[in-house]
Amino acid sequence: MDNLNWLLQGFEQAATPMNLLYACIGVLLGTAVGVLPGIGPAMTVALLLPVTYNVSPSAAFIMFAGIYYGGMYGGSTTSILLNTPGESSSVITAIEGNKMARAGRAAQALATAAIGSFVAGSIGTMLLVLFAPMVSSFAVTLGAPSYLAIMLLALVAVTAVLGSSKLRGCISLLLGLAIGLVGIDFLTGQPRATFGIPQLSDGIDIVVVAVAVFALGEALWVAAHLRRRPAEVIPVGRPWMGKKDWKRSWKPWLRGTAYGFPFGALPAGGAELPTFLSYITEKKLSKHKDEFGKGAIEGVAGPEAANNASAAGTLVPMLSLGLPTNATAAVMLTAFVSYGIQPGPTLFEKEPLLIWTLIASLFIGNFLLLVLNLPLAPLWAKLLRTPRPYLYAGILFFAALGVFAVNLQWLDLALLLIFGLMGLMMRRFGLPVLPLIIGVILGPRIERQLRQSLQLGGGDWGSLFTEPVAIIVYAIIVLLLLAPLVAKFIRSRLPVPTFDFPEGPSGDGSSDTREKAHA
Repeated sequence: MDNLNWLLQGFEQAATPMNLLYACIGVLLGTAVGVLPGIGPAMTVALLLPVTYNVSPSAAFIMFAGIYYGGMYGGSTTSILLNTPGESSSVITAIEGNKMARAGRAAQALATAAIGSFVAGSIGTMLLVLFAPMVSSFAVTLGAPSYLAIMLLALVAVTAVLGSSKLRGCISLLLGLAIGLVGIDFLTGQPRATFGIPQLSDGIDIVVVAVAVFALGEALWVAAHLRRRPAEVIPVGRPWMGKKDWKRSWKPWLRGTAYGFPFGALPAGGAELPTFLSYITEKKLSKHKDEFGKGAIEGVAGPEAANNASAAGTLVPMLSLGLPTNATAAVMLTAFVSYGIQPGPTLFEKEPLLIWTLIASLFIGNFLLLVLNLPLAPLWAKLLRTPRPYLYAGILFFAALGVFAVNLQWLDLALLLIFGLMGLMMRRFGLPVLPLIIGVILGPRIERQLRQSLQLGGGDWGSLFTEPVAIIVYAIIVLLLLAPLVAKFIRSRLPVPTFDFPEGPSGDGSSDTREKAHA
């Protein structure tokens, strides 16, 4: 009950007119920059950090929280409308969301993303209130072997989205893993596949790859077929979600929240993994599997909920342990230090009113974002009615601007063109895009956790099985790999059913019918 009492005091502090003004500024700025590819909430918080030196700590962190959640909302808007993910965590949303938009259901995709984000953000923040100490203590008990097992489980799950051709899907996945190898070897310090270019030492940013393959690849593909196929006006469709849309969305919202919050609290979690696992889960559980790849609303609702729930989970280790798990949390941690506040286990005791005001502002910012984004969904959807030459010119401009803003170096623009051409070739030869993106995200992480595990274990492969969580996850992986083989074996052993049919009019039976039944 002490936590709830402090939360009520936090609401009193956060609901003052001045703090509400800062919350509104934060959500508006966050949504605006979330729409721009590459200019995510982390960069926005960093840019505004000097501006907040003259305001109170509570007002500054209320605005930062609004920017954080607003960036998540804004990233989904461009993913759905323009197939241009603003952040790596919005990549999964683009898969089904853009297909829905092209089918005239952009408003429904934006609405389920906004409501799902609100539901997940609210539940995630409430879980932060109730279980922050417990989740933090569990997160720090997990070592490299457990993280490796979790990521291998995600890699095994990639087989569910390899597309109609497993060979093409595996080729795409291997391309992604190869891109992930570029950079300095974190263990030996040796450059790998950098071609003597110093700017590649830090690797290739996932935002550059995602924007290039999704946005530029799509624009080039449309340009290549513009004269062969007449321009089509994409209908806006109905402005709001129907009863069927609500029925198909509420369960993915809850399942996405269940994925996102724990992964956000893990030091090596992030939002990419839970959004991907949420998409896989919805594809497995959906009664409309044929719609996946063509615009399934579950494929938007689940990942967007996971994305925002992970944002709430990120604050658990940051506030309780002083441990940032993503770029935005790291910048916010810098802000704490600049105000002379040291995040860690004693933070809730030393600065309780400030922390609970920040948590209360998360609820307020989440509600403000819903109020802001839900009525605007039909208006955003009308953006798709822009003539295609102007629309794709705008996409290319903002893609180039966003990619350049990631690292402020011209090399990223060259990479944008290279990977954009690769995205065009992938569409030409039927290679699915999602396995490539997953390979780029998971490849470096799997390598890092594998080498750390072996390093800590003195090179003994048995060190990969030293943690209970790792053993449980490996058992799940084995079950997932063996399940199709066992099912196929059982089906082969089942007797073929036979049917007795009454004899035909001629008395010799209906032989043709029997043969068809046996076949």
